[in-house]
Amino acid sequence: MTASLAACGASEGSSNVTLTLVAADYGDSAANSSEKYWDKLVKAFEAKNPDIKVKVSVHSWNDVDRKVKEMVAEGKAPDMAQIGAYADYAADGKLYSADDLLSIPVQADFLPQLSEAGEVDRVQYGMPFAASTRLLFYNKTLFKEAGLTPPKSWADLQAAARVLKSRGVKIPYALPLGPEEAQAETMMWLLSGGAGYTDNVGTYDLDSSENIRTFDWLRDDLVGEDLTGPTPPGKLNRAQAFAAFRRGDVGMLNGHPTLMQMAAKKGVKFGMVPMPGPNGPSKTTMGVADWMMAFKQNGRGEQIGTFLDYVYSEKNVLAFSHEYDLLPVTTSASYAMSEDKDDRQLAGFLEELPNSELYPVGKTSWAQVSAAIKQQIGKAVTKNGKPASILGQIQREAASAENAE
Repeated sequence: MTASLAACGASEGSSNVTLTLVAADYGDSAANSSEKYWDKLVKAFEAKNPDIKVKVSVHSWNDVDRKVKEMVAEGKAPDMAQIGAYADYAADGKLYSADDLLSIPVQADFLPQLSEAGEVDRVQYGMPFAASTRLLFYNKTLFKEAGLTPPKSWADLQAAARVLKSRGVKIPYALPLGPEEAQAETMMWLLSGGAGYTDNVGTYDLDSSENIRTFDWLRDDLVGEDLTGPTPPGKLNRAQAFAAFRRGDVGMLNGHPTLMQMAAKKGVKFGMVPMPGPNGPSKTTMGVADWMMAFKQNGRGEQIGTFLDYVYSEKNVLAFSHEYDLLPVTTSASYAMSEDKDDRQLAGFLEELPNSELYPVGKTSWAQVSAAIKQQIGKAVTKNGKPASILGQIQREAASAENAE
């Protein structure tokens, strides 16, 4: 769509309003671009609401957050943005709260942990738009040939990786701690070890004893035994790990729902199980959400609310989830998906969502902390790496950033 994103239309309460939405593209080709999803949704919405027009501009994930940031800086904020982070805009007082916009049934339908993750100072500004969880993927063919069963504990994972290595598998376990998405792989392992990025009251606690133990184990028992392939984990990005899995070169790795389609297209037979923990399956997995937010600048809260109530109908939430192998963000759509036999492959991810933990996205400091993790965490698992020192350094940066909020 090429419509101008300049503010247009009348003020709130006028009979003809044009809303602007900047959205991320979840497709991997022109054939399944998010433009098609929004085109269909907007056409149906406008037919029911002739006084409200919606112009959508879709951008790649590489560009969309920057695009919105630039628009806001220029004083030309869109009415809505569907992007990766909301907290900075909320902290600056630029966003409507969900209470300002949504009808009570729609707001109450969000999955509780996603609503909570959308809060700043206990007020919800980020409305979850898409969600996913992570599971451990394993190559069924390689496992069957080696007589292996899916791992339930860290010791199981190590034992399976040793066997796969002995049979010539290039990457027994892919550990992508490179700068692309190190914060995700790190969080999955920290959660499996019984801790995470924050403590029980939401304060950063990166250098907890549990987290140090987890990275000591990764350094000594996986990387130290040469079970993570030829590329150092600190230089291995998620996209590279996924590509290697699609080639059949990886025995195990953590993945999200879209990897299912990628692997199936290449004929890779795979299984999925919960992330192993020290003594059995992890009790908590990582969840990820992308966010919808609405800017106050143009004063169109009533019309934005009407549109978003439509966006979050069960039908539309399910349509988006099915198109991109993502999880619904509402209770009603989640229940419908769990009852649908056609959605069996997503069942494992869906089961993990209620017990998932999300990044601390409600903190304006998270972007800085995430960047520090991406830059530094790979060093913790090198031969002479010192997890306690690396995690301690990141914790000091996190505490400083948190205190500045």
